[in-house]
Parts: sequence; C-alpha cells; structure tokens
Amino acid sequence: MGDLTGLVGLLAAPTLETLYMVFFSTLFATVLGFPLGIILVVTEKGGILENEYVYRVLDGVVNVLRSFPFIILMIVLFPLSRLVVGTTIGTTASIVPLAIAAAPFVARVVESALKEVDHGLVEAAVSMGSSPKEIIFKVLVPEALPSLVLGQTLTVINIIGYSAMAGAIGGGGLGDLAVRYGFHRFQTDVLIAAVIVIIVMVQMIQGAGNALARRVSH
Repeated sequence: MGDLTGLVGLLAAPTLETLYMVFFSTLFATVLGFPLGIILVVTEKGGILENEYVYRVLDGVVNVLRSFPFIILMIVLFPLSRLVVGTTIGTTASIVPLAIAAAPFVARVVESALKEVDHGLVEAAVSMGSSPKEIIFKVLVPEALPSLVLGQTLTVINIIGYSAMAGAIGGGGLGDLAVRYGFHRFQTDVLIAAVIVIIVMVQMIQGAGNALARRVSH
C-alpha cells in the first residue's frame, strides 16, 4: 500500500505538468493553425478568394514544418523558446515547440474538414451575395463542425505524444518521469504507471471528442 501511495505521489506533479503543456499547446496551436487552414481552403484553385501565390507559399510552409521530426524541431526552436519564456528547459519552455509543431497539423485538419462541406452550399451562398467572411463563418465552419471537433481531438492526442517526447530532453511531465525513473533508474513500475496514465488521458479525450462531435452533428 505504501509503494502504491508513493507511486501515486510520484505521478501527481508530472501528470499536472503534462496537462498544463497539452492545454496551452493546443490553445496556441489552434490560434495559429485554424486561420491558416481557412486561408488554405479559400485561396486554393476554385476557392472563394483564389490566390495561387498565397496558397503555394502557405502550403509549402505547412509541409516543411510537418516534415520535421518533433525532437529535432524542439532543438531548432530552443532560441525561440529562450526568447519567449526565458529558458529552454521545463514545461513552459516546451509549450513553444509543441504549439509550433502542432499548428501545421491543425491547419491540415481544418483544411480537410472544410473541404468536406458540400460545394453546392458554398455556391448557393455566393449566388445570394454572401461575403467571404459570411461564407466562412456561417456556411463552411458550421457545416464542418463535427469533423473539426474530431480533428481537434486528434490534435490533442498528438500533442500528448509530443509532450512525452519533450520530456526526453528536459521538457518535464510524464515523459521526463518515464525517462528519469523508468530508463535511467530501471524502475519499470514507474515507467508502466506513466504509460498507463497517458493511455487513460488519450482514452478520455477521444471519448469526450467523439461525444462532442455527435452532439454538434446535424
């Protein structure tokens, strides 16, 4: 019983650190990625604000950022993390590369979701004289809402995985706990416990995302 209590105590702070990283990384990744995904859709060929140059530039940027392995990207972004939060180590510093790594994923999720909307609805809105802003926020986004919710759920789950990798290079959280105790000290029970906590997080987020998607579906 004492060992179990000690294990729970050991997991408490890293679990909170992981939740902290995931929440703010998701928030900032959405702020960056959501408008980027919308711009990709409206500027593509045949889009309501077609602009081949803008589309190609943004599409290339998204592809490049998505191609970077996360650990390499995190190291590359150390100077930015130091500039923004004053350090490259710890949970707050990890939010910067986590958000930037996830933003292109959010953009692609948004782009994919909006492209699923029936083009006839967009054409009808255009024929009625709707402005691009009205088409985006009154047609595209509402119609794509269930897909957007499921996509955001995948984003959160991806960031949980990234946060575990961030722990391997001083990012804190459950990944750091697993490396320090499970790998360096050969405490397999701590490693397994950290993995179980991450699995439970993922299952809860996926379940909540599925439920919310069903709720907003029409």
